Amino acid sequence: VQLVESGGGLVQPGGSLRLSCAASGFTFSSYAMSWYRQAPGKERELVATITSAGGRTNYADSVKGRFTISRDNAKNTVYLQMNSLKPEDTAVYYCTAFPRYWGKGTLVIVSS
Repeated sequence: VQLVESGGGLVQPGGSLRLSCAASGFTFSSYAMSWYRQAPGKERELVATITSAGGRTNYADSVKGRFTISRDNAKNTVYLQMNSLKPEDTAVYYCTAFPRYWGKGTLVIVSS
């Protein structure tokens, strides 16, 4: 099983990034998928979740209206579009088929 995140990097406040997570080794389309993040010195927190078919999504209050989770089951990939980024969004972002499978994370730094 592999979950491989990509798309992180350094971005200025107000900017955008799109994270991707490529899945393999399990039946991706059968699992709800989530993005979590962990900022330095803080606990890991749930950012967004999408159901297995993509029909429903849920977001943390801190990112609602700015972030969008989506998935492409034909490509075994889940995405996180992040707009209007703030310095407090700086964290390592993980995708997961919670709780069983986790990626290693991708670092997002929001700074001028």
